Amino acid sequence: MQQEKATIREATEDDLEAIIALFADDPLGGHGDTTDPQALPEYRSAFAQISASPNETLYVAELDGEVVGTFQTMITTTLTARGSANLIIEAVQTRADMRGRGIGAAMIGFAMERARETGMRLVQLTSNAARKDAHRFYERLGFTPSHIGFKIKLK
Repeated sequence: MQQEKATIREATEDDLEAIIALFADDPLGGHGDTTDPQALPEYRSAFAQISASPNETLYVAELDGEVVGTFQTMITTTLTARGSANLIIEAVQTRADMRGRGIGAAMIGFAMERARETGMRLVQLTSNAARKDAHRFYERLGFTPSHIGFKIKLK
């Protein structure tokens, strides 16, 4: 497949509907995302919280003026490793018809470069256990499956 040159930039509220559509189109996510206009206030509220946070950033990948991917980063500082800062990448999503074109790799590469520039100790992410293709993708980028994650849904 042809590699595309996507532009990675911080998301704006104008990108919100396109980002929501990416998540709503994900059959494996299971997060209840929807393009129903009645849900838009909840998404706007979450976007406002992310935008106001000094440690969180929501990004989009744009190609020919269209949002074709998204991801979010969070900086967390822990006392382990002598008080190190780590970058967490979450909610990585590439539009289904754009997969295999290098957009995901560009998004992850962008996040990793920002982490290096700001002196992060490590970059980590989680991936749904059912996403075997995504696991191979992350391993090709140099990530190792070093930990097992646990979740408990509260609502």
